[in-house]
Amino acid sequence: MNILVLNAGSSSLKFRLLDMGGRESVLASGLVEKWGTPQAALKLEVSGRDAGRKSVAAETPAHAAEHAIEACRPLGINVVGHRVVHGGWRYQEPTRVTPQVIDGIREVSSLAPLHNALALAGIETAIRMLPHAPSFAAFDTAFYEPLPAAAARYAIPPELAERHHLRRYGFHGISHRYVSHRLLELLGREAPGTRLITCHLGNGCSVCAVRDGRSVDTSMGLTPMEGLIMGTRCGDIDPGLVLHLMTALKMRAEEVDELLNRRSGLLGLSGRSGDVRDLEQAAAAGDARADAALESFAYRVRKYIGAYAAAMGGLDAIAFTAGIGEHAAGVRERICQRLEFLGIQLDAGRNSAARGGEAVRISDDAAPVHVWMVPTDEECQIAREIAPLIGR
Repeated sequence: MNILVLNAGSSSLKFRLLDMGGRESVLASGLVEKWGTPQAALKLEVSGRDAGRKSVAAETPAHAAEHAIEACRPLGINVVGHRVVHGGWRYQEPTRVTPQVIDGIREVSSLAPLHNALALAGIETAIRMLPHAPSFAAFDTAFYEPLPAAAARYAIPPELAERHHLRRYGFHGISHRYVSHRLLELLGREAPGTRLITCHLGNGCSVCAVRDGRSVDTSMGLTPMEGLIMGTRCGDIDPGLVLHLMTALKMRAEEVDELLNRRSGLLGLSGRSGDVRDLEQAAAAGDARADAALESFAYRVRKYIGAYAAAMGGLDAIAFTAGIGEHAAGVRERICQRLEFLGIQLDAGRNSAARGGEAVRISDDAAPVHVWMVPTDEECQIAREIAPLIGR
């Protein structure tokens, strides 16, 4: 049973073809990068061998999906899985795509319009090009369905919240599910009795508290804007600031959205870039704003780690994942500073050497709380979630 997984991003499309019959294996994987620009290109690996990179015409996410499907079609595609960021109040588990499900995804898309639109482009392309291969949607928000009410609800009148489905949904759930399960394997422990924190740090960032293998809190909320400082998103701010921007500064809703989603975060703080690699180089060269942006970023993650350790009544292990979490050793070091009181102590050599690749422990052997760098694998997790549904 070959499952093609499409994972659409704001400017790239990751894809992977997995054989889920018997022993799990990767048949092909790749990336359509920089779609919507003249630099659009397809990168492909087949059976672990680099099949090269070539320029492609990909003006839209649908075009990117077409290239991914064509690249994998010769190997056989039986099922297609899609990462959908927001399932809202409708979808709490992987779901086979039907016209009604497409309508349902559109209905909740106001909470993540950019992200869900990208997924829908891939879904509709797969249905058109592979009419005999069923499509399944896996939702980032599904991992947070068991959030305790105290963590999920906003302090607004419940009648209003229930009528309009206003609650904290959380995101990056597919990644947090994969990484937390992998961390349990690395610790050699079963889920009951464990208290884990997973830190998904990329252009978008979130932290998740996982107790007994289930999510109990997460930093993102109704939309992907809440929580940590991110590449271009502001994260936690005073809601009164939004009102001030609109009333005192006369900014329109569209302008506020543009400011807080696309011109804030690390980009806004540094005035230079939302990419941590650029900021680390700039900070090393003496750019005070770049250094301050990195310090604020680390401070926010550190604060959430402390809060979630308190919420769970202790902590057994932390995992760092995604682009920053897997590769930015200096950021991991900044985050873990002053957390010794929780039992967190990095090993400087291990942390410096850990830059992607295989999962590795980066904490000192004597430290009671394990800290790991764990590469995420959303495509593999999606295939694992939908494989049991095939044939039902």
